[in-house]
Amino acid sequence: MHSTLSEPAAHRAPITPQLLARLPKVDLHMHLAGTLRPATLAAFAGRHALALPRPVESLYTYRDFYDFIDVLRLGARAVRSAGEFERMAYEAVEDASRSGARHVEMSFNPQYYLPAGVPYRVQLEGLVAGVQAAMRDFDCSALLIAALDRGLPMDSARQAMDDIVGRRHELVVGVGLDGPEREGPPAQMAPLFQRAGRAGLKRTAHVCEDNQTLQEAPPSNVDDCIELMGCDRLDHGYNLLADADGVRRARDRGVYFCACGITSVARNRERRLRSLRAMVDAGLPVTLNTDDPAMFHTDIAHTYATVLDGCGWGWDEARAFSLAGVQACWLDDAARRDLRERFERELDALQGELAGQTER
Repeated sequence: MHSTLSEPAAHRAPITPQLLARLPKVDLHMHLAGTLRPATLAAFAGRHALALPRPVESLYTYRDFYDFIDVLRLGARAVRSAGEFERMAYEAVEDASRSGARHVEMSFNPQYYLPAGVPYRVQLEGLVAGVQAAMRDFDCSALLIAALDRGLPMDSARQAMDDIVGRRHELVVGVGLDGPEREGPPAQMAPLFQRAGRAGLKRTAHVCEDNQTLQEAPPSNVDDCIELMGCDRLDHGYNLLADADGVRRARDRGVYFCACGITSVARNRERRLRSLRAMVDAGLPVTLNTDDPAMFHTDIAHTYATVLDGCGWGWDEARAFSLAGVQACWLDDAARRDLRERFERELDALQGELAGQTER
């Protein structure tokens, strides 16, 4: 989010949940495996004889960050047929739309499915079908990001990139990098990301997550993501705050950070809010996103409410985050312009309602 938040604020009034639910929103950092409804994951796992680590009622309660990663990867392994990919994508867009999202960009990891014998073409077939059906049924557009997991072998990453580049589809607009940073520095993926850039794909990467130490996820990784990998935007970024010069360089570059207000580790949630506030105060461009909405028991409206309340923000900040999501999204120029015009109309109408409530 750019300088909007530092401008004089005329509307600091708190926003009601009803008004916030109607706020038009964009979610740019959402892992499809993390959108699986518990019942959907249980159905898929049972179909493929995959054991759940605990009862479905408590499946999305985690001991620590790495326990969450294990459940996330289990969720990915449980999806194997084109029909299951279609259901996963469809339900993800449906749930996002219900919380006020008007555009989402959803990540999936092709590498997760290859060991089970699910080729990329089957993944793509199902995901595209699910996205297209959901866009017909709900007031929400959607794009896909094919992500690599830094903790998996490089041969697997190269195979995945071969598929991503070789089977281009207009809905797959970019590539990402995820997985715990301690499992591999971003620089090792530079050749693959440069290849993606030459193929016309956008690029993002998880970097400087606060669930890992400064040694595991150092601020210098941000420079590598931008300079070596050519990232157009970045996911998370909180540990960057430990390096004032790094913050200045990132701010000057204008690269958006797709931050998330909810984290898998409950004890980190207050720190996450403090980091979000500090990133915005430092002038870094920031958007708000859900990360793994089903697995984190959240949605985009709840994420906005949590961040606004936790940071003491109101309408001006909500509007700025809404428009920042549009600015950072990977729709083509014409579609982004149309989306921004729509958001501005809806935001103006909501602001009028808020002003009327304040006067009463």
